[in-house]
Amino acid sequence: MRIVSLLPSATEIVFALGLGDQLVGVTFECDHPFEARSGRSVVVGGLETDGLDPGEIDALVRAELAAGRELYHLDRDRFAACVPDVVLTQDLCRVCALPSGTADEAARELGCDADVVTLDPHTLDEVLDSIVTVADHCGVAERGHELVAALNERLAAVAAAVAGPAARHRPRALIVEWVDPPFLAGHWVPELVTRAGGTAVLAAPGARSTATSWDEVRGAVDQGVDIVLVAPCGYDVDGAVIQAAEVRRRLGTDLPVWAIDANGLVVRPGPRLVDGVETVAAILHGIGTVDPSRARLVSDDMN
Repeated sequence: MRIVSLLPSATEIVFALGLGDQLVGVTFECDHPFEARSGRSVVVGGLETDGLDPGEIDALVRAELAAGRELYHLDRDRFAACVPDVVLTQDLCRVCALPSGTADEAARELGCDADVVTLDPHTLDEVLDSIVTVADHCGVAERGHELVAALNERLAAVAAAVAGPAARHRPRALIVEWVDPPFLAGHWVPELVTRAGGTAVLAAPGARSTATSWDEVRGAVDQGVDIVLVAPCGYDVDGAVIQAAEVRRRLGTDLPVWAIDANGLVVRPGPRLVDGVETVAAILHGIGTVDPSRARLVSDDMN
C-alpha cells in the first residue's frame, strides 16, 4: 500500500501504526518522527515564516487569506508520482494544513482513484477515533484498536493518579495558543487540562480557538487563575519559552507560567496528545516529572 499524508498529525499516526515504510508522500511540516521526510516526496508546501515573530506571522496569514490565496499548496506532479492508494487529509483548519477538498479535487483531476480519508476531530475521543479510522483505511484495523487501547490505558492511569489531588483542588489553568494576538484554547486542548485534573479557563472545548484581547486575558487572571500554560501553535518548547516570557511580561503576573512544546504535545491531533495530558498532569499535580524538552517554567531572567 502507498500512503500520502497531507498533514503532520496523520504522518504521526501512520508511523505509530507501524506503516512508515508504506508512507510515500508527506508535507514540509512533517517532522515527527525525525525521519518522517527522509526518502519521501514532499507534496505540500506552505508560507515561508522563518525569522518572523508571532505578530508578523499573524499579519501575513490574514493578508494571504484576505487576498483569497491559500496558505498551503499541493504539488500535483509530485502527488501524482506517488501513485497513492490512500490519501490522508483534513477538514479542521485551513490555517494548519491544506483546505478541505483539495486532495479530492486533485485526485479527480489526475485520474487517481486513491481512497481520500478526511479527518476532522474536535475532541480527544474523536482524535482517538481518527486513529482507528486511519488504521481501517490502511488495512490494519486491529493495530488501530490496539494502539487506542494502549493510549486509553495511559489516560486512565492519569485519571487515577490525579483523582485524589483533583478531588481537593483542580488548578485553574489559562491556556494561550498564540501571543500576538492572544488566542484562547479550543478543540481538544481544554480537555487536555481537564483530563490532567485541572480546569481550563477562558477556553472553548470542542470549538475553534479564538482570538481575544490582552484585556480579556488579564480579566480572566484577575478572576482567578492558578497557572498559565503557553502552547503556541507551530512551536516547540524553545519557541514556546520565548512567547511564554512575553505572556508573563504582558500579564505582569507572579503566577507560574509554563512553556509547552505545542507541536509535540498539544496542537497536533495524534497519539502524542496523551503525552500532553501526562505532561500537564505533572505540571498541575506533580504526577511524575516534567521533561524539560517538553515543558519549562518561565522565570524573570528569561525576559
